[in-house]
Amino acid sequence: MTNPIRPTDDDARSLATSLLHGARHAALGVLTPDASPMVTRVACGWIDGAMRLLVSDLSAHSKALKDRPICSLLVGEPGDKGDPLTHPRLTLQCKTVMADKGALRAPWLSLHPKSKLYIDFTDFHFLTLIVSEAHLNGGFGKAFHLTPEDLT
Repeated sequence: MTNPIRPTDDDARSLATSLLHGARHAALGVLTPDASPMVTRVACGWIDGAMRLLVSDLSAHSKALKDRPICSLLVGEPGDKGDPLTHPRLTLQCKTVMADKGALRAPWLSLHPKSKLYIDFTDFHFLTLIVSEAHLNGGFGKAFHLTPEDLT
């Protein structure tokens, strides 16, 4: 059987970083306390060299991340035409760490101005995603494994 994963090249790195830098929302996968998988939509943003999330302590995904600070994040949207599976997307495998709300507030609001309504609520905080591995599907027949260094 032929390995479908191509060697990572500069075009793959460029596409992956473009998807990361352009993402404003994503699908977040977590494991709940009973180890059930759960996927939810979250707001995200590439700020100061890392993917950041603004999450509420009231959400099920935040509770899951407190128990197990690991997740998967899928970025990339299907285009208006054609088969959605031919459009590029990037999956990150990560661990999460708390981030400084004060330092991220202004850059976050530049990406997500409507979050001004709730960003200062006490249950909201920022998480930084520390990428361990990434998987790029650049369209049909264009699969790549990427390292954290490929995403800088």
